[in-house]
Amino acid sequence: MSTFADRIINFNKQLEYRGILPPGISIMNPFRDNDFAFDVSSQFYNKYYNDNHPRHLILGINPGRFGSGMTGVAFTDPKRMINQCHIPYNGPITHEPSSEYVYEVINAFGGIAAFYQQFYIHSVCPLGFTITGTAGKEVNYNYYDTPALTKAVYPFIVENIQKQIDLGFETDICFCFGTGKNEAFLQKLNEEKKFFKQIIALEHPRFIMQYKSKTKQDYIAKYLEKFNAAII
Repeated sequence: MSTFADRIINFNKQLEYRGILPPGISIMNPFRDNDFAFDVSSQFYNKYYNDNHPRHLILGINPGRFGSGMTGVAFTDPKRMINQCHIPYNGPITHEPSSEYVYEVINAFGGIAAFYQQFYIHSVCPLGFTITGTAGKEVNYNYYDTPALTKAVYPFIVENIQKQIDLGFETDICFCFGTGKNEAFLQKLNEEKKFFKQIIALEHPRFIMQYKSKTKQDYIAKYLEKFNAAII
């Protein structure tokens, strides 16, 4: 019998966007764009998901360049992969504030093994996007940043949320990272597709780290309250 690890790894392996994107926007697929993300993420999933224990989904927006764009694991940058998950990583060492916050939550929950036995984090759109910024550098882009991009990737999003559910995750509650556009999109999509009985939105880790760092512990407490209520 396959495990969650087997099914997640196979899901990541098949991820490919074949549609047409609006001009100036590029797809970011860590499992095909570099030589280390697929291997590192596979080690991660084999370590923490090598079972069939029931888990709830947590959906962020889409992968960013410095977190899962490097490691292939949502909200896990190279620093956390090495120092927290204790998995070897040979790619560039980057830092993502969202990952820093998420791992503070994970440790407050009871540690990495305990958290990942109950939850699986990925994204509404499982692949990321970039554009060339005003300084000529590549920057992150979100699936909802323009109506044209949202329309272009909508079928891809629907298909891959269903594929993630089909891996065997619980559908009574889905957690959403983002109480703005990400929540609005996912709530509307869920009304149409009936993926989950309930969606619980939490402030996005990046928003907390950028704008609410002084009250970070309050947000961590809120996360823990919502997570613990879901697994009772």
